[in-house]
Amino acid sequence: MESHDRVTHHSDHYDGYRSKQLDKRKYADGADVCIVGAGAAGSVLAYELSQAGLKVVVIEAGPYWNPQTDFASDELAMKNLGWQETRLVEGQNPLRLGHNNSGRGVGGGTVHFTGVFLRFHESDFMTKTVDGVGEDWPIRYQDLAPYYDKIERDIAVSGPDHFPWGAFRGPYPYPVREPISANSQLFREACAKLGMESVVAPLAILSAPFDGRPPCINRGFCNQGCMPNAKYSGLIHHIPKAIQAGAEVLSDCMVTQVLTDGSKVTGVVFQHQGQSYKQTARVYILAGFVVETPRLLLHSATPHFPDGLANSSGWVGKAIMPHSSQDVYGILPEEVRLYKGTPVLALSQHFYETDRDRGFARGYTLNAHGSRPVAMAGSIAHQRQDGTFLWGRALRENMLDYNYYARITLVGEVLPHPDNRVTLSDEKDEYGMPVPKVTFSYGENDKKLINHAIEQMKRLIEAMGGKPAHVIDDTAHLMGGCRMGKDPATSVVDEYGQTHDIPNLFIAGAATFVTSSGSNPTNTVMALAARTADRLIQGMRHREF
Repeated sequence: MESHDRVTHHSDHYDGYRSKQLDKRKYADGADVCIVGAGAAGSVLAYELSQAGLKVVVIEAGPYWNPQTDFASDELAMKNLGWQETRLVEGQNPLRLGHNNSGRGVGGGTVHFTGVFLRFHESDFMTKTVDGVGEDWPIRYQDLAPYYDKIERDIAVSGPDHFPWGAFRGPYPYPVREPISANSQLFREACAKLGMESVVAPLAILSAPFDGRPPCINRGFCNQGCMPNAKYSGLIHHIPKAIQAGAEVLSDCMVTQVLTDGSKVTGVVFQHQGQSYKQTARVYILAGFVVETPRLLLHSATPHFPDGLANSSGWVGKAIMPHSSQDVYGILPEEVRLYKGTPVLALSQHFYETDRDRGFARGYTLNAHGSRPVAMAGSIAHQRQDGTFLWGRALRENMLDYNYYARITLVGEVLPHPDNRVTLSDEKDEYGMPVPKVTFSYGENDKKLINHAIEQMKRLIEAMGGKPAHVIDDTAHLMGGCRMGKDPATSVVDEYGQTHDIPNLFIAGAATFVTSSGSNPTNTVMALAARTADRLIQGMRHREF
């Protein structure tokens, strides 16, 4: 029976052609580049490569959303923007996977991220050299700086004239978002009282008209999908432009196998509505999530690659890193109204670089972070750091004070450890693929960093004139699992994302991160993708693939 789900009624998109059928695929006979995943990295790659005249096909597991008909100002309904498929979790600190770290659909996580758009610092690329922890990246900040510039300019990032931390001090292409929320204003005033610098957050959210899109009107539903299209996403920016330049996008198509002939990739198998299809290309890029990319590589093992593709080092799936993302809710004497405005409009990186007097290495970002009521109620009910639960009358009484709460959130660096990893379980999903198992435990340095940050967040709440009320244990984002490096014995890909083992197989996205930094990762994901695109365009021109 034909599906009447309005978000799945088109699955093949190219040159103004849209069909739920796959019988007229534009590149059924082969493309130059096949990209698996249409998120932050896949969108940029599709755009850059198609603009260069290459035949590009993008295969995305989720739907091609229509913001005007598929998005709603409804917290619960819009949880469907996250990856909902089953993943098994274990370890001393099992991760919560879904809405806060992975998207499903064209645009991926950019459809429901907060839009916070930070660069990594110089030290983030060389933590082992600078601080004796983690590992060094095979690139330095200067290698990525031109691509940060390009991405920020291409999507009109708004931000302050002067950014006080890191190598980039501004100005950003577009002016800061104004006005800021009461929560952010109180945060900035509290920072000033305690001698911490703060800024209005750099955001992939428009502060003025750009490219036919309107500026933000502060609805505050960034995490639920932006209906006015003021917030950047691959869905509304890079993918439509890629299609206009000749790319084909296959949505609602789940890639289940990468095929090889023993030396190179020869195709990928994907499923759509119970039917299997094959896509061939000269080059393949896996731009799925930190969980799904290792899963696909491990599942595609052959007699020639018995431990999974690109895994001669044994590092596929290893050293995954979330950001520690604890929250402190404080109750204030005056109304704050956390639902008002863009969620993150102010931040501080005062504690970003290592200070050995604190007793741990590396650092973090603190965000003034709004919250909608259902999300807050869910958090204070069962994500409490002290392990207690808040139910019934006690939960109701706390939520009656919702308008008086302020909230500060941590984005803390978590150091890489090979025991934190993605592996395959014995259970199978609807496609016959093994369900991924995600194992995670904090290290001692991570715990000390978290404790330090919580104390600073409590100080800030008190400087607002409030009292800390709820400390929430959470994580955000996810990185690693196919890290880059110069040594094929200890890494999966090189500095451009090309796998050491298979020349025509590339990996893009946060899976290639070596360390997590203390900054939101999307800007770095997109800058790395643009850098990989340049490498591929040059390689294609010289017939390297």
